[in-house]
Amino acid sequence: MIELEPFLLRAFAAALALAVVAAPLGSLVIWNRMAYFGETVSQASLIGIALGLFLGIDITAPVILVTITVAGILILLSRQKIVPLDAILGLMHHGGLALGVILTLSLRGPAVDLMGYLFGDLFAVTTTDLYWVYGGGALVLATLGWLWQPMLRLAVHEELASAEGVNRDLVKAVFIVLLSLTVAVAIKVVGALLVIAFLIVPAVAARPFSATPERMALLAAVIGIGSVVLGIGLSLHFDVPGGPSIVLFMAVIAGLSVGFAAFSQRT
Repeated sequence: MIELEPFLLRAFAAALALAVVAAPLGSLVIWNRMAYFGETVSQASLIGIALGLFLGIDITAPVILVTITVAGILILLSRQKIVPLDAILGLMHHGGLALGVILTLSLRGPAVDLMGYLFGDLFAVTTTDLYWVYGGGALVLATLGWLWQPMLRLAVHEELASAEGVNRDLVKAVFIVLLSLTVAVAIKVVGALLVIAFLIVPAVAARPFSATPERMALLAAVIGIGSVVLGIGLSLHFDVPGGPSIVLFMAVIAGLSVGFAAFSQRT
């Protein structure tokens, strides 16, 4: 029976774990207004993919290295006052994507499945990929639990949190590493173009119904899990890609949530 197929079990296991990990991290991305920052970092992951393919090694470690490097460059450039940050993000967003595509397609040897790296190949998840997802996910959740309050305080009022003793540079650096690690382990599931959507869309859907940050993260996880089940069901029934199907359900739920909140405010 199809529900017992190993590839399907691995797909469910990877997507469900990623949904749980993405919920609190995506909430922090929204609270810190870093959605475009995260999108820029995720696009740069294609450069890491090309590096991994060139070296003939698993792509996860090169992707982590490249995304952390790009994030560090963005932080340094954000400190200058000549060019607005959104312009720098736009430059690196499109430049990183273009360079990654060119490098990936320029590799000699077996043909590269670029669409798989851009949009993910959920049903091709391997046992090794599961080790990365669960190992990396456990590390991300443990670190978030350790630094949850300092990260929240920085998101609410950065200057006040710094004055109260929060090590701003350390917390930001850890957050960037966690974001880069999550992007790297999620590439195989949803691809470079959709990974940030997987992170932030459930959090957007949860925001109108959340009075506390913890409730927002919990509700985002529930929405993510529900979208995984519905998305994989849609993928199997209509033979469409799994990752985009999951993100589609996330987007529909988020649209309904925000629309309901806007309608409630007007009545």
